[in-house]
Amino acid sequence: MSARLARLRRPLAALFAAAAAASALAALRPGPLPSIRVLAAARDLPAGTTLRPSDLRPLALPPGAVPSGALRTGATGRVLAAPVRRGEPLTDARVLGDALLRGYASGTVASPIRISDAATVRLLHPGDRIDVLSTGPSPTDARPPDDESQSRDPARVLVSGVPVVTVPPREDGNAQEGALVLVATDRPQAATLASAAGTLSLTITGG
Repeated sequence: MSARLARLRRPLAALFAAAAAASALAALRPGPLPSIRVLAAARDLPAGTTLRPSDLRPLALPPGAVPSGALRTGATGRVLAAPVRRGEPLTDARVLGDALLRGYASGTVASPIRISDAATVRLLHPGDRIDVLSTGPSPTDARPPDDESQSRDPARVLVSGVPVVTVPPREDGNAQEGALVLVATDRPQAATLASAAGTLSLTITGG
């Protein structure tokens, strides 16, 4: 019996040594790195976009890579104050916050509009009051869309005396013409602006 144990001593010692080495390596192997889940843009989005679930995707970042003010929840329904690229984490600096509408009446919303004359938009500042006009047909106009007389439609005032909330930075290289403005409106005014056809322009009313 002792002779048999003597023959097995070296293989058993090697097996125990290998097991000890494996245990030591497992103890030294780093565990999964911690990460923080934030929200990122699912595609390139222009300023003025009202965020929908399809515009967002989760992104796991190491703690040291999470930007200050990164949004983890609550982005749906908010409006982008500046353009974002696909995969870019969303931060509070990229969306309109409640502070922008502080001081306005309850029920006020920030409505994005694109004005055809970018040079006029550069004259605006937060707090300025404007009239927004459309040269397109009324949404209730029953004429065919190819009616040539539509080009002679007079300008219609869509909303009057609405305050400018902010003028987002210009989107360099954007194929769309004009410039974006965010104005404070009530919900019926916001619906009117959202359904407006044709080219939008503005007049500065002051006061």
